[in-house]
Amino acid sequence: MDATQDKRLFLIDAYAMIFRGYYALIRNPRLTSTGIDTSAIFGFTNSLIELIRKEKPTHLAVVFDVGRASVRTDDYSDYKANRSETPEAIKIAVPYIHRILEAMHIPNLGVEGYEADDVIGTIACKAEKEGYTTFMVTPDKDFAQLVTDKIKIYKPGLKGGDIEILGVEEVKAKYEIEDPKQVIDFLAMMGDAVDNIPGLEGVGEKTAMKFLKEFGSIENLLANTDQLKGKLKEKVEASAERGILSKKLATIICDAPIEFHQEQYDLETPDFEKVKEVFDEIEFRRLYENLYRAFAPTGTVIVSGNNVIPSGTEASQSVEIAQPKVAKQAMQLDLFANFEELEQATSTKSTITENDHLYQFINNHKAQRILVNNLLQQKVVCFDTETTSLNELEAELVGMSFSYKKGLAYYIPLSENREEVLQTLEIFRPFFEKEDLLKIAHNLKFDYKILKQYDITVKGAMFDTMIAHYLLNPDGRHGMDYLSEVYLNYKPVSIETIIGKKGKNQGNFRDADLRTQTDYAAEDADVTFQLYELFAPQLKKEGLEDLFFKIEMPLMEVLAKMELAGISLDEKWLSQESKDLENDLKQLETKIFELSGEEFNMNSPRQLGDILFEKLQLDPKAKKTKTGQYATSEDVLQKLASKHEIIQHILEYRTYQKLKSTYVDALPSQIDKDDKRVHTNFSQTTAATGRLASVNPNLQNIPIRTLRGQQIRGAFVSGEGKKIISADYSQIELRLIAEISGEENMIKAFQNGEDIHASTAAKLFKIPLEEVSKTQRGQAKTVNFGIIYGQGAFGLAEQTGLSRTEAKQMIDAYFATYPKLKEYMAEQVNKARELGYVETLLGRKRHLKDINSGNFVVKGHAERNAINAPIQGSAADVIKMAMIKIDHELQTQNLKTKMLLQVHDELIFESPTDEVEAASKLIKTEMESAVKTQVPLLVEVGVGNNWLEAH
Repeated sequence: MDATQDKRLFLIDAYAMIFRGYYALIRNPRLTSTGIDTSAIFGFTNSLIELIRKEKPTHLAVVFDVGRASVRTDDYSDYKANRSETPEAIKIAVPYIHRILEAMHIPNLGVEGYEADDVIGTIACKAEKEGYTTFMVTPDKDFAQLVTDKIKIYKPGLKGGDIEILGVEEVKAKYEIEDPKQVIDFLAMMGDAVDNIPGLEGVGEKTAMKFLKEFGSIENLLANTDQLKGKLKEKVEASAERGILSKKLATIICDAPIEFHQEQYDLETPDFEKVKEVFDEIEFRRLYENLYRAFAPTGTVIVSGNNVIPSGTEASQSVEIAQPKVAKQAMQLDLFANFEELEQATSTKSTITENDHLYQFINNHKAQRILVNNLLQQKVVCFDTETTSLNELEAELVGMSFSYKKGLAYYIPLSENREEVLQTLEIFRPFFEKEDLLKIAHNLKFDYKILKQYDITVKGAMFDTMIAHYLLNPDGRHGMDYLSEVYLNYKPVSIETIIGKKGKNQGNFRDADLRTQTDYAAEDADVTFQLYELFAPQLKKEGLEDLFFKIEMPLMEVLAKMELAGISLDEKWLSQESKDLENDLKQLETKIFELSGEEFNMNSPRQLGDILFEKLQLDPKAKKTKTGQYATSEDVLQKLASKHEIIQHILEYRTYQKLKSTYVDALPSQIDKDDKRVHTNFSQTTAATGRLASVNPNLQNIPIRTLRGQQIRGAFVSGEGKKIISADYSQIELRLIAEISGEENMIKAFQNGEDIHASTAAKLFKIPLEEVSKTQRGQAKTVNFGIIYGQGAFGLAEQTGLSRTEAKQMIDAYFATYPKLKEYMAEQVNKARELGYVETLLGRKRHLKDINSGNFVVKGHAERNAINAPIQGSAADVIKMAMIKIDHELQTQNLKTKMLLQVHDELIFESPTDEVEAASKLIKTEMESAVKTQVPLLVEVGVGNNWLEAH
C-alpha cells in the first residue's frame, strides 16, 4: 500500500477486534497480578498499534455499537436475539479501551440505535465523496456490500498469514456475483445465524449463490418461483415475506445521523503520559515502547530502562539515544489464530537476536574461580542448571548459568566425566552455601534436587520466581517462557529448537554446540533475574513476603528431601491385588449381565446407555450428549441408584476398574530401578487454594472411602527395621471455619472434645447429645461439610434423601444454631466484592475476578470460592507450617525418621523402630501447635508395617 497517499481513512469495527483478541487468548488468558483478565484489551490495543505501525493511516477512527440497534429490532424483535451474554473480560475491557483511545487522540464513534456497521457505512460513503479511500477493518462478511473502488475491506490475516484487502473484483470473485451490492441478496436468501437473520427456508450458501447467478436478486427470485421445483419451491414461496424482511435486516444503513468532519479523524500524536498511566495500571510492560515506535520516525527512540522518551525533550538530554531494534519480519497481529499462532504472528515480542546482551561461557577453572569471587560480592544472584533429563533421579548436569544484572549472564559447561564435574562444583560450593546471598531460580526445587545428587546443598535465602508468581496470581500459568512473554514482552529461545520436539527422537542438550548452550542457558538466568526484579517488589506491595519467605521457600526444601527419599512399594502385594480385582470385575460383570438380560460391552457408554434408558427405561427424560448417545457419567448414574440395583453394580465396576488401571497395574512401572522406591513430585503451584498437588505418580488420589481403595495403601511399606507412621488432622476444615468465623457454639463443642457432628445434630434436632441417632448424625455431618462448599438446599436434599423443603429447613436451623457462621459467609462475599480477593489465616490471597459478574452461575461459583478458599487455604497453610517445624525438629534432634508423603491433611513418615515413640510424639506435638488457635487442632497418629496398618 502506498504510504504517500494523503487521504487514507481506516475505520475499525471495535467489537470485532476486541472479540477476536479475547478469543485468540481464551485458552491462555492474560491476567494481571491482581487477577484482572486483560486479554481483550491486549488483543485490541496490540492490533491497533500494529495497524498504525504497518499502514501509517492518515485518518483513523474506532466504531462501537451503542445500545440496542432499534432500527432493526423495531422491524424484527428477534434480531440478534440469539447472542450469548458478553464475556466478563470484554465488559471490563471496553472502559479501558475507551481511555486508551482518548489518550491516543483516536475518535471513538457510535450512534444510539444504530449498529457499528451502519456508522462505518455512513462515514465510508461520505468520505468517498470527499475523495478518501476507506479501509473497513473487520472480518465481517456483511461489509462486502459496501465495497466500491474507494471503499475496501481490510481483513486481518488468518493463522499468521498476510492481511487481505477486498476490493470490487475480490468481492465479485468470492461470491460469484456481478455487483458487491448483491451481497445483501446473498445474506437475505441464506440468512445469518450470527445476527439471527432468518433468510429463505431451505436455502443455504450454495443454493443462494446459484439463485444469484440465475435471478440476480431476491425480488427477482420471488417473482419467478414458478421456475423452481418440488419442496424447495414450496419452502421459498412460504418464506417469501421472511426473505424480504431479511434483506432489510441485512442492508447496512448509509445515512445514519453522523457527519464526516475529516479534521476529527486526523491521526495525531498520542498523549504518551496518559497512555502510560493506563498501561501501567493494567501491567502492559512493553506496549508503551511499541506504541512510541509506531509513531516515531526511525532512529528517534530513546530507551531508558523500561521508559521510552521522545528525543529532544529535556529528559532525553541525560540518557543515551539508541536506535531501536525492530523484528526482522514484523507481521500483522492475527486476530483469528489460536494462542500459539497469535504469539508467532505478533512482532511486539523481542527475542535474543534483538536484545542487547552479553552472554559468556567460562570453561577453565581459573576464570571460574574469578567468577565465583565476583558472585560472592553480590547480594542477589540468579542461577540455573541444564541437564540431560527432567527426571532429577536420572539427570546428569550439563552446565550451570548465573546472572545478577539484566542482559549479563555466564555459562559454565560441565564435563561428561562425573569426577571432573565434582571438581568444578567444588569451585562453586562457596556460592551455593553462602547464607547471606539471595539465590534466585525458576522452579528452584528442580535445581536443588539436581545439585543434591552431586553432594551440593543450596543454603541460605532463596527466591523461586515460579512460586512468587503463584502467590501473586494463583489461578495463572507459571512457566518461565510464558511469564517472560507476558511480563517482559520477551520470547526466550525454545528448548525444542535445540533438542527437537518431545518423543523418542528428542535429542540431548549436551549434543548442542557450546555457543547454542551458552545462549539458551544464560538467557534463562537473565530472564529469571528480570522476573525477580518485577515480582520481589510486588510481593512486598501485596503483603505476601512472610508467606513466601517463611512458608513456601522453606517448604520447598522440605519437599525436595521428601521427593528424593521416596517410599517403598510391595510389588507382590500389588500383583495379588490385581488378580483379586480382576476376579471381582468378572463377578460384577456377570451380575450386571444377569440384571440387564443380555451381554454388552461394559466400556461402551453408547451400549450401556441403550441398556439403561432404552431397555430398562430408568429415566424417560434421560439426557443425551452432543454425539447423540445417552449420558452415563457418574453423577447421572448416582441419581438413578434408587431406581434399579444394576446401577450400584455398574458404579462399583467402574471404581474397581479405575483402581486396577490407575494404581494397582500402573504403580509398579513407577518404581525407580536404583533404590526400588516410588518418588512422587509435590507441586506448590498447581492448586489455587494453596494445597499441594502430587504428580508422577499422583499419590494423593488413592481412594480411602472404600475398603477396596484402602487395600492399595497396604502396598506402601516400611524398609527393614523401620515402621510407617501416619499422622492425620481430624476435621481440620471444620475446626478452622469455627476459628475464622468466631462461632462460639462450634468453638465450645471442639474445646469440650465433643463429637462435632453429634453435637450439631443435637442442636439441630433439639435433643440431648446421647439421643442422637446414626441417621441424624449423618445428616448433620453432611450439612457441616456442605456448608464449607457453599451447598444449598438442592444439593443437601440430593445427598441426604430429604425433600427440598426439609433440606431448606435444616439449613435454616443450622444457621440459627451457628449464627456467626452465616455472618462470616456474608462478610467473606462482601470482602471479595470490595477487594477482589479473600485471604487465609496466614495471608494467602485468592483473587476472584468473577465475584461481580452479571452471569448468575459464574458469580455463584465465585461466591462459593469466597467462602471456601480461606478455609481450604488455611488448612493448607497449617499443614505446611507443621511440615517445616517437624523437619526442623527431626534435624535438631538428630533423628533418622524421614517425612515421605503429604496427602491433604495427612503426613506419612518412615521411622527406625527405636525412634517410633519419640518421633510420633514430636510429630503430634508439632502438628497440633503449628498455628496458634483457640480451637484445638487434633491429630491422630498410627503406626504399622505399611500405610494401611498405620492409618
